[in-house]
Amino acid sequence: MGANTSLTDRERRILESARVGIAGAGGLGSNAAMLLVRAGVKNLTIADFDTVAASNLNRQFFFRRQIGRLKVDALAANLRRIEPDLRLTLHAARLTPDTARAAFAGCDAVIEAFDTAEAKKMLLDALLPAGRPVVAAAGLAGWGRSNDIRVRRIGRNLVLVGDQTRDVRDGLAPVGVRVVIAAAMQANCVVSLLLGEEL
Repeated sequence: MGANTSLTDRERRILESARVGIAGAGGLGSNAAMLLVRAGVKNLTIADFDTVAASNLNRQFFFRRQIGRLKVDALAANLRRIEPDLRLTLHAARLTPDTARAAFAGCDAVIEAFDTAEAKKMLLDALLPAGRPVVAAAGLAGWGRSNDIRVRRIGRNLVLVGDQTRDVRDGLAPVGVRVVIAAAMQANCVVSLLLGEEL
């Protein structure tokens, strides 16, 4: 990737040497990964057990020809088209508390990008006691109301992105435009944390 002229040499070195974890490679995780790579992050640990489905294509960083592939493998291929010189660690498995702690042990920050409240809680319970900074998301369904999506810092190591009210339910599905806003905010929070800036 060409030099990012909007960053100082020091900031570039920080982003290139940092390792960011992404738990879930769906709408949030795949788009946040793409944005982090475009920002200059070169070390990612990505975990997801699922495969790409046609229904994912309205909001996830995948393409029709990738339907049926493991999401971690398809995402790795897409990210390497942006920046071939990436260092990716891929986990194609459903995470448990123990495997989550092991997978993200070397990460400077982790993006929580799971679909279910149970998986989100599992990840936070596994990572927060170890002091691992986590940028989580909740309340992203539907469209519109962009200004309702906010960033809140909760304690020392938890950042929450979303409106915390518009969850996926009958009649309120996840739509790409709103999901990608939240993914961009998660990626922006990670870059800010890595560079020591205010969120």
